[in-house]
Amino acid sequence: MPANAHHPYASLGPDQVLDAVEALGFLPDGRFLALNSYENRVYQVGLEEAAPVVVKFYRPERWSDEAILEEHAWCEELVARDVPVVPPLRIQGRTLHRHEGFRLAVYRRRGGRAPALDDPEVRLWLGRFLARMHTVGEAGRFRHRPLIRDTGVAREHRDWLLAEGWIPAHLCEAYQGVTDHLLMLLEARFADAGNWGAIRLHGDCHAGNILWREGEGPHFVDMDDCVAGPAVQDLWMLISGDRPERTVQLSDLLEGYEQFRPFDRRELNLIEALRTLRIMAYAVWLARRWHDPAFPQAFPWFGADRYWEEHVLALREQVAAMEEPPLVV
Repeated sequence: MPANAHHPYASLGPDQVLDAVEALGFLPDGRFLALNSYENRVYQVGLEEAAPVVVKFYRPERWSDEAILEEHAWCEELVARDVPVVPPLRIQGRTLHRHEGFRLAVYRRRGGRAPALDDPEVRLWLGRFLARMHTVGEAGRFRHRPLIRDTGVAREHRDWLLAEGWIPAHLCEAYQGVTDHLLMLLEARFADAGNWGAIRLHGDCHAGNILWREGEGPHFVDMDDCVAGPAVQDLWMLISGDRPERTVQLSDLLEGYEQFRPFDRRELNLIEALRTLRIMAYAVWLARRWHDPAFPQAFPWFGADRYWEEHVLALREQVAAMEEPPLVV
């Protein structure tokens, strides 16, 4: 297993966070709360005679400045079109700031709860919301954000884990075999989806990134993983359960969605393919971040033989899922 290296947030502590906020013209009152974030570091900072703010310190070297600014511009564009997302604050005319080698952005704190995805009315509302977001997304394009691809990124993930020695020796043959099968199925499912058009997306659209406010509905937060890709990428993580349950949930989402824009049913061929890409990417994400002490502490089960055995099993289940017909709604 690769040796740990100096982690990127070693020099970021409470004093540096409060100093960064004060340097932007705020008056911190000393209250400080680390929020649940691993890829970046995110803190709620109390202010004198004002509501607290949320400060995100971007992981060094993950995104270019241009990619971060494109995320910020996407948020501002959505807000200008009355799509409820939480954008970074413009301070001194800028949304991206620097302090002691770190890049950061400041946000208003927004309250809310996770959406009740078991409620059909909530699913209809989310479908309408996503359609509005995608209408804005279709009107422009990203130049510096990733594009969802099929076998290319999956093959890179597989080859990297093998080359870096993360897969236990007794599982290498099984892992190689199941991923070879998955790469073939990914190509087939993307071919079945036809010539879908890549639009700007949230990219990481799950319940944890949605704040539900009574009387207002959903607000999306954390656009850090915004990408270009097929519309269904922002839908599939909102459905769960067995096939009949997922069919009903997806039907509600699309009923709301199609009140505002059409949806190409061929993209339903991509649901399990996109799930497979996420499963493979998650293992690589944990491995690449293992030198950051927050990761072994938060994910102590990662890297053990049992984890990789369960990972291979999950990939085999995805083979079966991708060999099934797509959901029909």
